[in-house]
Amino acid sequence: MLFDFLHPTEKVAEILKRIYTFGMTTTSGGNISMKDDEGTIWITPSAVDKGSLSAADIVRIDPNGEVRGLHPPSSELPFHLAIYKVRPDIRGIIHAHSPILVSFSIIQKVPNTRIIPQAYELCGKTGYAPYELPGSEALGLSIAHEFEKGINAVIMENHGTVVGGHSLQEAFARFETLEFCAKTEAQATAIGAVQELSEEQITVFQNRTHIQWPEFDPLQPTENELKIRGELVRIMQRAYRQELIISTFGTFSARLGEDAFIITPTDFDRYYIRREDLVLVRNGQKEKGKWPSKATEVHRQIYQDHPDIHCIIFAQSPYATAYAVARKEVDTRTIPESYILLRELPLIPYGSQYHDGKTLSAAISSTTPILLIENDSVLVTGNSILSTFDRLEVAEFSARSLTLARQMGELQPIDDQRISELKERFHLG
Repeated sequence: MLFDFLHPTEKVAEILKRIYTFGMTTTSGGNISMKDDEGTIWITPSAVDKGSLSAADIVRIDPNGEVRGLHPPSSELPFHLAIYKVRPDIRGIIHAHSPILVSFSIIQKVPNTRIIPQAYELCGKTGYAPYELPGSEALGLSIAHEFEKGINAVIMENHGTVVGGHSLQEAFARFETLEFCAKTEAQATAIGAVQELSEEQITVFQNRTHIQWPEFDPLQPTENELKIRGELVRIMQRAYRQELIISTFGTFSARLGEDAFIITPTDFDRYYIRREDLVLVRNGQKEKGKWPSKATEVHRQIYQDHPDIHCIIFAQSPYATAYAVARKEVDTRTIPESYILLRELPLIPYGSQYHDGKTLSAAISSTTPILLIENDSVLVTGNSILSTFDRLEVAEFSARSLTLARQMGELQPIDDQRISELKERFHLG
């Protein structure tokens, strides 16, 4: 689906469907709007089931204020209008009742976006709007006051959150990223002290540049290339459904041959990615007309150094990333499956991912096929696309089990004798 070619009513309905499907709002809660180039506003209706809402239900508000549609507009229309008034650059607004963001609103705190560089780059500083009666002009003014400062994401006291973007897609990316950041921070507090990034560390991330890869005109894809493209897309979609990645981050690649691999493009919504969007990189050149991930050089270095590796995934699964934010190692010696598939899971210093790839590549071995990067992500390798994805799943499940266990009692890892038995039984070396 090409989102840009959808009608405004379809865009609003599609984004709301994503938010509801992934449990980020309720049947009756939340509202979405977008503003087109003519000044027309398209907004979700009042009192219509979010789980079955369609494009036909979206309400149109003309620049002269005339309302057209099958239903009355959302009762929160006043704050949408107030935001559009003070921020002409905003064209999309999302208000939803994500449980974790509501939790922050209840304790009167805002998520710390400085714990993950991608979150800070996209969301910036989070604003805070004091409580006012839902649907009131006062609420609209309270929220608009925060947006007027240049803030794009606001926690509403005892209510939820509202985010804006230059487009509805950007607003969604910002909302989803803020929600992920909040989840990660909440889990990290159960593990240890939350570690935020310094200004210098954030600057390192912001100063990343695209390598100007030379281009080549690709030939007709081989049967093997078509197969790999299809497998990568299916696994990425699966990872998104299982909340192992979000729309704004997650780099997948698979080896195609000697110094040749397929990799995800940069700045592309992972939810909509198709096999033709993936980028072929071969002999230090990229497929003409496409932009591969900024992590492409790291992937290439790992493939060059490790002939047995056939797939690489960088992901921000929430529980594993919480350990990266708390800067604590995930103890894989907790259940046999975790140790067999993950072996050791070392914590790598922040910034290693922005070098030429040699630091990360050197840290990978047969006994360390997966790395946790401080305040960033989990890096997973494997000998096939499926086995690499399986390893990512197990890492996230293990991190989740450990986090929950911490809340109930003292962790009891498998002792050295039993680890030795596992190594012998499964030929782990």
